[in-house]
Amino acid sequence: MQQLISALQSVIAAFFGVQSENKRQSDFKQHSPLSIIIIAVILFIIFVAAIYGVVAWVLNT
Repeated sequence: MQQLISALQSVIAAFFGVQSENKRQSDFKQHSPLSIIIIAVILFIIFVAAIYGVVAWVLNT
């Protein structure tokens, strides 16, 4: 569970562009690239769905 939370934190930091180079290298040594990619894709889908929902809500009001 701690591994999953750490990978999630890494992906979120990368989304915002606030992750240091040392931390990025450490993350890729610690986590499997597949888990990072899966988490990133899921977060991207959630982000796009949230943007779509907000735009649809604003256009309906």
